[in-house]
Amino acid sequence: MQIVLREVHDSDLPVFFRQMNDPEALRMAAFTAKDPADRDAFEAHWKRIRSSDAVIRTVLADGDVVGNAAVYGEPGEREVTYWVDRAYWGRGIATAALRALLAEVPERPLYARAAADNAGSRRVLEKCGFRLTARASGYANARGEEIDEVVLVLEG
Repeated sequence: MQIVLREVHDSDLPVFFRQMNDPEALRMAAFTAKDPADRDAFEAHWKRIRSSDAVIRTVLADGDVVGNAAVYGEPGEREVTYWVDRAYWGRGIATAALRALLAEVPERPLYARAAADNAGSRRVLEKCGFRLTARASGYANARGEEIDEVVLVLEG
């Protein structure tokens, strides 16, 4: 399977909106929008991040839009995030997409956070060189409660 990153197109947004409203994917991601079904909030969020200094890419698998990946935040505190459609989980797509994004954004350190019980996301991050540095807790909108999270860092 060929994994490619490209600039986000307007036509990608409806696909992202659908992907980000999958109940199982939401539960796994945990730290999501307060109301993922709020289309206006979704549009406003994407308008804001697309006009920021974030590096945001659409993830393509064999030409199909399967998710997105980004680096965002203040210098020295920048974080990575990614989302892959649940239908494509377990195929190495998130790992390949994150590796491609990291090659495009040489800035270090980079941080990542994941729900502590999201073994798949933690595995992706560790395969890409991130190392566990802390444990924390935070309110997970998708679960409606405070949960444990892990904080990872990718150094130079």
